[in-house]
Amino acid sequence: MTDGVDPAIIAAATAAEEQAELALQEEEETMAHYGHDDLDGDWEFKIVRSSWPAFANPEEFARLLEEESRFGWVMLEKLDDSRVRFKRRRGAHIQAMMVEPGQDSYRTNYGLPRSARWRLSLVIIGVLIIAFFVWSMIGAR
Repeated sequence: MTDGVDPAIIAAATAAEEQAELALQEEEETMAHYGHDDLDGDWEFKIVRSSWPAFANPEEFARLLEEESRFGWVMLEKLDDSRVRFKRRRGAHIQAMMVEPGQDSYRTNYGLPRSARWRLSLVIIGVLIIAFFVWSMIGAR
């Protein structure tokens, strides 16, 4: 066991997370119905994902739309509370690079990525377990 967590549990959780990610990608592929105007019109597309339902919060959703619009991205659809699809004309990134130096106009993650949130959750659980054992040892005296 590592840090009080069984490696088999970590492996199973990681496999489940990867399977869920593949299912989301497959869903996104089947939902994307681009017409000839989209594909012939020199558009580029992206999906911005959040590891939690951040876009259910109207302020977070408005912040995402404002940030992406600075780079020329236009919202196509909100897939759910953690995924939003955007499009923009090719070449818009050149203008966006001049407006926002040092920013990534091709970002696809909003907030902490899933893997970072998973690790943070494990750390918090580990700290709580340690705190419980310390508290129970002090209380047993």
